[in-house]
Amino acid sequence: MKVVLFCGGKGTRWARSEDDVPKALAPIGDRPIIWHVMNVYSQSGFDDFVLCLGHQAEKIVRYFVEAGAREDRDAGELIVTAGPRTRWRVRLVDTGRETQTGGRLRAVAGYLGTERFMASYGDGLARLDVADVVRFHQAHGRLATLTAVRPASQFGILQLGADGRVQSFVEKPRLKEWVNGGFFVLEPQVLEILDEGPLENGPLARLALADQLVAYRTEDFWACLDTYKDLATLEQLWQKGDAPWCMRGRPATATTVGGAEVSSSPAPTGS
Repeated sequence: MKVVLFCGGKGTRWARSEDDVPKALAPIGDRPIIWHVMNVYSQSGFDDFVLCLGHQAEKIVRYFVEAGAREDRDAGELIVTAGPRTRWRVRLVDTGRETQTGGRLRAVAGYLGTERFMASYGDGLARLDVADVVRFHQAHGRLATLTAVRPASQFGILQLGADGRVQSFVEKPRLKEWVNGGFFVLEPQVLEILDEGPLENGPLARLALADQLVAYRTEDFWACLDTYKDLATLEQLWQKGDAPWCMRGRPATATTVGGAEVSSSPAPTGS
């Protein structure tokens, strides 16, 4: 199964200037966050990726090239070594600087064929067995699955009495509501209802109305990189040796992705 990752947005709450690195290359330890997201999938045995690039796409391509990857001109793909026994097949596709997520997925439809596939954002990490999400998807038989999470509140919560007296403080509790954590499993029919807008507000909303969208719920670790504060938190976990998204333990230190083959592609003609 192929895995589509959205990493082309501008990240307006992240970027402070045009010279800053794109969010996908924000470093956690000695690797960019996009590597960590790909490793979440790789731990469950999925290693065939399509990266939807856009804003500062050239920097992401340059990362893979400078990391020692080599172009496979016949396959038009990038083959990236993730470890001694793991090789990732990565296709980098420039899907446009201003394109929304629905449009980005539509732009790479030609690379996905007619098989079930997965998708997620390039800035979300989770302690998650993706293979279990796929099994859940297969069991319910509908067109789409998303992963629902309950993140911690960004703020402390006040418990107030009827007269306004403060009864207690609760420091950043886990929210009661569920939110979309990404990590989608999608049937190929979903590609037929895509438009150029956001994936969530259009196609996924229509799938929900048609009773074709189901949530896989997890209360395990989940975090997304939205601000520099989020990056500091993830970096702190990494430096402490407590990176919950690395279910097999933190990988050995490495400064490159390895001597592998890598390449980039335009969006398929007519898609």
